Formats: sequence, C-alpha cells, structure tokens
Amino acid sequence: MTAMENLAPWACRPAESRGRLYPEKESDTRTCFQRDRDRIIHSAAFRRLEYKTQVFVNHEGDFFRTRLTHSLEVSQIARSMCRSLNLNEDLAEALALAHDLGHPPFGHAGEDALRDTMQPYEGFDHNAQSLRIVTCLERRYAEFDGLNLTWETLEGVVKHNGPLVGPGIDRQLPQAIMEYGAGHDLELDTFASAEAQVASLSDDIAYNNHDIDDGLRAGLFTVDDLRGVPLVGPVFEEVRQKYPGLETSRLIHESVRHLIGHMVNDLVDETRRRLEAANPTSPEDIRCSGGPMVAFSDEMQANDRALKDFLFENMYRHYKLNRMTSKARRLVKDLFQLLVQEPECLPTEWRRRAGAPNSVETARTVADYVAGMTDRYASDEYRRLFDVQSRIS
Repeated sequence: MTAMENLAPWACRPAESRGRLYPEKESDTRTCFQRDRDRIIHSAAFRRLEYKTQVFVNHEGDFFRTRLTHSLEVSQIARSMCRSLNLNEDLAEALALAHDLGHPPFGHAGEDALRDTMQPYEGFDHNAQSLRIVTCLERRYAEFDGLNLTWETLEGVVKHNGPLVGPGIDRQLPQAIMEYGAGHDLELDTFASAEAQVASLSDDIAYNNHDIDDGLRAGLFTVDDLRGVPLVGPVFEEVRQKYPGLETSRLIHESVRHLIGHMVNDLVDETRRRLEAANPTSPEDIRCSGGPMVAFSDEMQANDRALKDFLFENMYRHYKLNRMTSKARRLVKDLFQLLVQEPECLPTEWRRRAGAPNSVETARTVADYVAGMTDRYASDEYRRLFDVQSRIS
C-alpha cells in the first residue's frame, strides 16, 4: 500500500488540490505538494534562513539554532506526526519549511523593530511577509512572480494558527493578506488543514525544546534551574537517575529528546481523540470544525505554558539577550528610517520599486528589503550606510 492510499479521509490529497493561481502542467515525477516543497527549498528566502537567527544573533556561536536548522527540525517532527496520523507528509513538510520565510534578521528583535517602524505604513507581520515572499517577492520563474504554490500550501502559510477573520476575532487583518485575499480567496474565516495544524504545533515543540538546549549551552540558566518546571524537571531527573554520572552535554541532549517524544505522543493521542469524537469525512470537515483538531491535552497545554513562562523569564529576558536585542532593534530601526527618508540609497533594483520619500510605497519596499536581510548582511549594510570610514560596496 502506498503512502497516498493509506491517507485518512480528512487528509489533503494531491489529486484533490484546488490548484495554483497560475495553471501549470503537473509534474510527471512529483505530486503538487512535493513540488511546493521543492520550490520552497530552492527559493532565495529559504537559503537566507541559514544566516537568520532563532534567538541568538548569528555571530554569537556556530552551535546555536538558526532559522534554517529550526525549520528542518520542525519539518522532521511534522512528518513523523503526519505519518502516525495518516496525514499528508509532503504538505506538512512544505508548510514547516515555509513557516519562517517572512522573519526579518535578528529574530524577534528584528520583527519588533519592523512592526514599530511600519505602524504608520500598514504594519508588519511575519506571516503576511511569508505570503508576500511566496506570491510576489521571489522572482525566479518566467511566467509569474512568487512560487505559484498550491492553494493548500498558501492557506497553511497564512492561517496555520487558526481563522483570521470571523466571530470573536478582533485583531486587524494584515494589509498584505487582505490585498492578496481580494484576488485569491484563502477562506480566512475557517481553520486550515490538519497538516497545517500539525506543522504549527511542530513549530511549538521544536522551538520550546531547542530553546532549552540553546539556553543551557549558552549558560543563561542551569539544569538545576529547570527542576521546578512541570514535565521538564521530572524528565531531566529521570534521565539523570537512569544514567548516573552522564556528562552534562549528553544529559541535555537525552532529556530534550525525551521531552520532544512526550510532547509528540501527547499531541498524537489528543488529536486522535478529537478526530474520533468529531468523525470528519473530508478535509473540509477539518476546516469547518469550529475549533482546532490538532492539539495538546489540557495537561500538556499547561506544561507548555509553564515552559514558555520559564523561558521568557530566564532566557528571552536575560540581560545578555536584552543587550543583544537592544542593539539589533536599533540597527533595524535606523536602517528602516534612513532608507524610507532617503530611498535613493536603496540598491538599484529596490529603488525602482520605491516611491517618494516617507511614502507608503517606499516604506513597504524598505520593509521587504530589510526583512529579507540576513543578520550578517544587515550588520554590513548598517556599516556601509552609517560608518563614514566604511567602503560603499
């Protein structure tokens, strides 16, 4: 039995895809979702993730996660869970690999800076930026801008965290999503596919656990500091008792491996329970279910929240990271403000897309330019623009 024949009735099937905005001849060797995955991997935006940070700035050390290594880890977790749940692994993999494409340099600090500076100019949102990248900013193909991904992949990129409009949702819809949706309806009032929901929670599992790993290795907190964190403390203690005298680096790896396993198993079990209760018969039943179908149990949700709280206090707000992110925010804001006020300083291809100084058109172009930078390129561009001793190119 092939993987496609083994799919659940509510899984997304390539043969039933809603297709692409620009019709294309199907591949003889790959399904449409495999083709989406490959286009994402070959995109310039995906390659740049190698030098975009997850938490630490790129030059802080070679062993910390980058957006690229994180995306690969999310992809592995998503594929494993989809295999257990008889969902489409290829679609989930494409979404996992695409989910961070819109992130600016310097992690959350860069995103916060762009969100602040873009507030008078239609705002900035990394999910909306991911949509812009895959629908217009990537310029590789002769017949269209963007990657011309399938409807299901675009839907998952935009609303993997749930509906964006509808009853009880009071947040403003990002301008980029609003504009794109006017010409290509992604049904923003429904949930995304089960595969997109798996990819979203795979992201949670990956970054929580790997931030534990990176935080410990960076010396921002110790294994003993984790004792009081639900699930995490007991797992570290269990591993320590099972392997007395185990060196710290192996203790960390073994414990994080167990933690990921606990979270994955809980997610699979809870999702199966919800599927059995809802009894969906198609992907549309998942989209119109009125709530997420892929989820942690209540107990694991509480554990997840406790871990996030610990990381927030002990890692993301650590003074060493505060100093680093403070510099990064200033750098991004200074770059943005200079280029918006003086768009003639933009590289030629970007200058052609910009308008008058301080206009919405110019701000959007500058945001696209800055958001696409790697940490290293942003630092170099800052020196070129602000250091009078620096070479122009």
